[in-house]
Amino acid sequence: MSSSSVLVINSGSSSIKYQLVDPETGDAIAKGLVERIGDPMGLIKHVHGDAVTEEELPVPDHTVGMREVLRLFDTEGPTLAEAGIVAVGHRVVQGGRHFDGPALITNEVRDLIEELCPLAPLHNPAHLKGIDVARELMPDVPHVAVFDTAFFQQLPARSALYALETETAEKYSVRRYGAHGTSHQFVSHEIAKLEGRDDLKQIVMHLGNGASVSAVKNGHPIDTSMGLTPLEGLMMGTRTGDIDPAVVFHLQRVAGMSVDEVDTLFNKKSGMKGMTGESDMRSVWEMIHNDDAPEVQQRARTAMDVYINRLLKYVGSYTAELGGLDVITFTAGIGENDHDVRRELAEALAPFGVKIDVEANKVRSGEPRVVSAPDSTVKIYVFPTNEELAIARQALTFA
Repeated sequence: MSSSSVLVINSGSSSIKYQLVDPETGDAIAKGLVERIGDPMGLIKHVHGDAVTEEELPVPDHTVGMREVLRLFDTEGPTLAEAGIVAVGHRVVQGGRHFDGPALITNEVRDLIEELCPLAPLHNPAHLKGIDVARELMPDVPHVAVFDTAFFQQLPARSALYALETETAEKYSVRRYGAHGTSHQFVSHEIAKLEGRDDLKQIVMHLGNGASVSAVKNGHPIDTSMGLTPLEGLMMGTRTGDIDPAVVFHLQRVAGMSVDEVDTLFNKKSGMKGMTGESDMRSVWEMIHNDDAPEVQQRARTAMDVYINRLLKYVGSYTAELGGLDVITFTAGIGENDHDVRRELAEALAPFGVKIDVEANKVRSGEPRVVSAPDSTVKIYVFPTNEELAIARQALTFA
C-alpha cells in the first residue's frame, strides 16, 4: 500500500459512497457504501481486500453515517493512519460558473456550493451534508471539491449558451453546464495517452442510467449533451432527454399538471422506463429477444430504436462540429457492458466507413480495448471510467 492515499466521498441525499484510493497506482485500497440514511434501519457495506463487512444499524443522519465509516476503517482496516490520507476529495455535481477545476474547500467555497443548490437541488445539498460532516470529523487534512461541471466550463460560447433573452439568462444563471465532466475529462485524456496524440477529435459516450456524450478536440471539450441540468440530451433510464420545451406548457394547460409533477415525469418516469416499464437495459433486451407477447417485444424494440437514434444524432452533429472524427469511446455501465448498443450504433454509422469487430465487441473485460475493425475509418474504444481515481488525482493537487 502506498504511503499516501486520498479518501473520495460521494454524498447523496440518503447515502454515502466512499473509496480509499492510491492516486499513483489507481488501486482502490478500500471502499464502501452507507445506504438508507434517515430510514429506521440503515445498511453499511465496507470492502477491504477480500474481506466484506456488512452491518444493519440505525443511521439517522450523515454525521452518524460518516462516524460509522471511520469506525469501520479502524476496526476492519486499513486504519486511516496506516493509509496515510493526504486529502479528502468530494464529488460535487454543480460548480456553476465559479469553478473550472478542483477547489480547496474553505468556508467561502462551501458557501458558493450552497449558492448553487437551485441549479442542482437533488445533488448539491446532499454533497454539502457530506462535506460538512467530513470536515468536522477529519479537520487535519485538506478537503477538495471536484465538480462534475468543471471540465465543461471550457465550452465555447456557441455551445454553452441558450438562445434565451440575455438579461434573463444572466440574471438566473441559465446556460449549459453539462455533467459527468470528471468522467469525460478522465476518459478523453487517457485515450489521448493510449493513442499518443494530443490532436484527437473524440466523441466520448458516458452511457449509464444517466447518460451524456461529449465532443473533445485537442483535449478540450467543444460540446456536450447535458445542459442546465442532467435532463437534456440523450434518452436515459428514467429521463426524457431532449424534448420540445412546449411539452411542459402543454401538460400544464391540457393535463393540469403542476411544475413538480412535470419535473417528476420527465426525470423519474420517462426514458427507457417510461417507454418499456424497465430502466435496466438488460431487461429491455430480454423483452426484445425473449418476451412471448409481440406487443411487448415491439414496444421494447421501438424504445431501443429511439435510444440508438438519439446516439446517432449526437455522433453526426458532433462529427460536424469537430470537423471530422478519430475516436468514439464508450464508457460507464451501459457503454462498457452492452455490446448490442455498441454494435447497433456502429451499424448505423456503417455508410461513413465505421466498422466494428463483432467478435472483439462481444468480449467482456475490465480493461481498455479497441473493438473497431482494422479498416474502420474511426477507432472505437471501450474504456472503463474511474471517476474516483480522477477525483483522487485532482484532490492530490492540494495535498
